[in-house]
Amino acid sequence: MQFEDFWYVVALSQQLKSHTVIGSTVLGEWLAVFRGDDGKPVALRDRCAHRNSRLSPGKVDRGQLHCPYHGWVYDKNGQVVAVPAEGDNFKLSDRRCAQRYDTKERDGYVYVRLVANPSEEFEPFKMPYYQQPGWETVRVIDRFRNNVTNCAENFIDIPHTVSVHPGVFRQARQQKLEMTVERKNGSVVVEYKNETNNLGWYSRFLNPKSDEIRHTDSFHMPNITSVEYNLGKNRRFFITSQSIPETEDSTLVYTDVTFNYGIWNKIARPFVRFTAQYIIRQDIEILGIQQEAIAKYGTEFSNTTADTIHVLVESIRDRIEKGEDPRSLPDLVRQVTFWV
Repeated sequence: MQFEDFWYVVALSQQLKSHTVIGSTVLGEWLAVFRGDDGKPVALRDRCAHRNSRLSPGKVDRGQLHCPYHGWVYDKNGQVVAVPAEGDNFKLSDRRCAQRYDTKERDGYVYVRLVANPSEEFEPFKMPYYQQPGWETVRVIDRFRNNVTNCAENFIDIPHTVSVHPGVFRQARQQKLEMTVERKNGSVVVEYKNETNNLGWYSRFLNPKSDEIRHTDSFHMPNITSVEYNLGKNRRFFITSQSIPETEDSTLVYTDVTFNYGIWNKIARPFVRFTAQYIIRQDIEILGIQQEAIAKYGTEFSNTTADTIHVLVESIRDRIEKGEDPRSLPDLVRQVTFWV
């Protein structure tokens, strides 16, 4: 197994218009993404076979991509189908083509996979309740100066919230919480107990009676995190993030906040978007600070029991890094007490 076996988001469906080219980077590979003449997404290596210009600044005409340098024309298969300088003397050649990658389009996202013959046929992660009746989704995109592992850990880490997001998300109360952490089948799933109303700005709206919150966090190989808060009827939301590895220290994160607030759904949209982006900006800053120290001193961490989630997420990603299947790791369940 390798990271290239999986599907990664490269664009929003709505971004990829018929005449649009989007440049994207996944695992260090440059991609030019556009729609072919059949309307389906196409991903080519962002390199012209002629003089090595990047293709992504080019233009799309009738589902064919035109290089911005000398105008070589590529079809949806990556085949060069026209060379302006050759005029009527042009002939098709298998040697004139761009590397093409498989694509899928699901839940309003365009996905790319970098290998044609993966170790296993995985599917893109199913986004919770996307476009289902009674649910709304706010979708944001942000770039983090850090790697996928550290981003994923941050997104499902409670202890950092009182330091990084004081008042917005949580307050430091030294509240005793319990969590059950399970590693199984390439995922880490965490269930929390004793949470009530420490939810920041919107505590009174989300949980006016301070009932115990049903809160579950999860990580799914190789790059998905999902946070679920269930506070009863019309008080439920998911925060699902897909962390796209651009380079070793750059991660592009597509985040869906999908919620069911009943009659408040439409009214809540701008507040949800503002709050999500406000919190994410704080995480971008702290993860950038972390990356500065990692670049200088490396990744030797000192863990506490509250970091059990991190350790198990790292165990999964480390296995893939070694070319192994993390589903072969033994199933584990840990009961952890910590304070926030």
